[in-house]
Amino acid sequence: MRKYPFKKIEKKWQEIWQKNNFSLWQAKDLAKQKKIYILDMFPYPSGDGLHVGHVEGYTATDILSRFYRMNGYNVLHPMGFDAFGLPAENFAIKKKKNPIDFVPKNIERFRKQLKSLGLSYDWQRELSTTDPSYYKWTQYIFLKMYERGLVYEKSAPINFCPSCQTGLADEEVIGGKCERCGTATEIRNLKQWHIRITAYAERLLEDLDELDWPENVKEMQRNWIGKSVGYEVLFMVDGFEERIAIFTTRLDTIYGVTFIVLSPANELALKISHPNYLLNVERYVQEERKKEKAGIYDKEISGVFTGSYAINPLNQKKIPIWVSNYVLATYGTGAIMGVPAHDERDFNFAKKFDLEVIRVVVPTEGVQNFEEIFIEDGVVINSDEFSGLSSEEAREKIGEKLSSLGLARKVVNYRLRDWIFSRQRYWGEPIPLIRCPRCGIVPLKEKDLPLVLPRVKYYKPSGTGESPLKNISKWVKTRCPKCKGEAERETQTMPQWAGSCWYYIGYLLKSKKLRNWDKRLLQYWLPVDVYVGGVEHAVLHLLYARFWHKFLYDIKMVPTKEPFVKLVNQGLILGPDGQKMSKSRGNVINPDDVIKEYGADTLRIYEMFMGPLEDSKPWSIESIKGVFRFLNRVWALAGQVKKNKIRKNKDQEILAEVRVKLNELIYETTEGIKNLKFNVVIAKMMSFENFLRNFLSKNSNLNIVDEFLIFIRLLFPFAPHISQEIFSLLGGKSLLDLEKWPEYDKELLVRKTFNYVVQVNGKKRGVIVSEKENLTENEVKELVSEQTFYKKYIKGKKVVKIVFVRGKVINFVIGE
Repeated sequence: MRKYPFKKIEKKWQEIWQKNNFSLWQAKDLAKQKKIYILDMFPYPSGDGLHVGHVEGYTATDILSRFYRMNGYNVLHPMGFDAFGLPAENFAIKKKKNPIDFVPKNIERFRKQLKSLGLSYDWQRELSTTDPSYYKWTQYIFLKMYERGLVYEKSAPINFCPSCQTGLADEEVIGGKCERCGTATEIRNLKQWHIRITAYAERLLEDLDELDWPENVKEMQRNWIGKSVGYEVLFMVDGFEERIAIFTTRLDTIYGVTFIVLSPANELALKISHPNYLLNVERYVQEERKKEKAGIYDKEISGVFTGSYAINPLNQKKIPIWVSNYVLATYGTGAIMGVPAHDERDFNFAKKFDLEVIRVVVPTEGVQNFEEIFIEDGVVINSDEFSGLSSEEAREKIGEKLSSLGLARKVVNYRLRDWIFSRQRYWGEPIPLIRCPRCGIVPLKEKDLPLVLPRVKYYKPSGTGESPLKNISKWVKTRCPKCKGEAERETQTMPQWAGSCWYYIGYLLKSKKLRNWDKRLLQYWLPVDVYVGGVEHAVLHLLYARFWHKFLYDIKMVPTKEPFVKLVNQGLILGPDGQKMSKSRGNVINPDDVIKEYGADTLRIYEMFMGPLEDSKPWSIESIKGVFRFLNRVWALAGQVKKNKIRKNKDQEILAEVRVKLNELIYETTEGIKNLKFNVVIAKMMSFENFLRNFLSKNSNLNIVDEFLIFIRLLFPFAPHISQEIFSLLGGKSLLDLEKWPEYDKELLVRKTFNYVVQVNGKKRGVIVSEKENLTENEVKELVSEQTFYKKYIKGKKVVKIVFVRGKVINFVIGE
């Protein structure tokens, strides 16, 4: 056979798959067979089209989908588009267009590119967040939250460009200047809608433990939620009836408090100020409050003394009370106890205003230089009867004492803040609320959903930082659902996150054209079994989606507590220069160009072969050529197998070697796909192809069609076009999606063992033998501790360093 004609083959099979709207890949609702829901993070359809990072994740899930279909599963593998968003809004304003005129074209380009990769999506379930039949349900969920008191309005700052006359997202402000025009931005306060995600903080935190997610992602969510358990301590104010409540997680440092600091927004700042200092405090508080209202936040720490003193509840020492901008009103009680010896910000404040520094915690080993702050736990000193206790013990004992005196209580705080849900844009889901001068805020009735965006040729910024919808008076003016009097619609729109919070449910409803919220479908398909996407969505998207899902669970609209059982983060694909791909660096790889030159199957296999799915890896032109050569060898091998098909020579003794190797490949491919070790599987396939080629060179008259077709079935999820073509050329009558996945014979598997050399100070002292490949350092150390030579050479010795080479050697460096 001649060179692999990938253009002809890929076009042929894509047209065949497309018949009957890709019915081959359509999942069957409520089927009796075992289900699996495999989900991609759906893309924002930018004008640039797909990038190679998309291809990586989408190929991985496609391999899984094809594999599980061939294993008899009812596979749901849908695709849609997260099509609202800021880039479209900016482009529309710049070009004087409406996003509805170009976003569908962007979606069509994405759809065409996805199909060109041979991705086996259930296209009948395709959705877009901009479809009114879809965002009807986004608005419905919002109203349910509003009904239950989770939605409220309050002022919050926005970035504003005086030149563009519009509000800007944080990512549009670069170095304090507008990304669009370079003008210095301002901060303006606007009333904005918030959602009480904080009401779910504890559940969002606790339920992370139930999820099969990468630990680093779970840790990022834990840090974002920021739970801290501590004490709220009451400090009396000398000469006043007021008490200052302070939240602290470091009660072990209370004897080191040398000042109290109130936020300028704390109402006690003026109440407890000494009359001789009140004027200065008033001026400072007014100035700081003005800055806060304008959104101006000084990096430079400032402060003013109130002239008043608090009383330490344990040693009755008088402590000066200050007001400073480095204390946030939104954290804890808006007041902190200054412990400069054990907190860096407190130390800087004390240094600036020449305040006392008292060390009350020292390291367990040795005493640090007095000038240095010590922020870790240690041993408590200078703390009366609590001296000598560990920090943990001291916190407990001091907490018990203060609690018994009625001066402290154990409390929990969260760093998580309520979600600002308003955006000052046209291109977003309209918020279904009415502002009535008589009735106040009135929600739309469910029968009036969806509230659809007004169709205009183009729109301009409002000029005030408010949404461009503000200027579309025909749409804004309406009637109040309650009193039927004149009223106005809410003109802010929802954030892009809104539509992506529940789209995995939208796919389930799409089979019924989104007309009904069919709980039977949700009961059958949820939760999502495998969710694949970039780690950049580790916090916001995943946290918001979990929050919405938990709310829907509470109102009995979904059957599960969590939306995504298993999460897989694909690694970043870097440019050929090892840098992150960007237009400015000129290192962007266009997948269309790769497909044109090498074919979709080459691109698919190459991206899976680059390295472990979760790792970052650089693009390599030479490596992609190597994959292309591999597929050409498979094609040539198919030609040779086809020639031998007419031969009847099937010498069982000679073929035994092939069958043992093939059986091993079936096992390794099966396990590799299940565990997403795609690069390892491809390496095994390349090795088998090499073996088979050499085998045929020595046995050129042997008929190995049956064995070769098993290999092709294994290759199919990775390279579906060439596999399907070869299968057809060699007599296969069906589509490979409908073929059964090959099964391996356990009796034929060759039992493998792996050796780890154990060295002590560079000298070989033993060998560890394991049936497991790629043991971790801790696993090898555990096995070493079970060996007889461990007692002689290592046990009881001072190990100063361990050198570990995965899969090969561990060296214990013993000190004197």
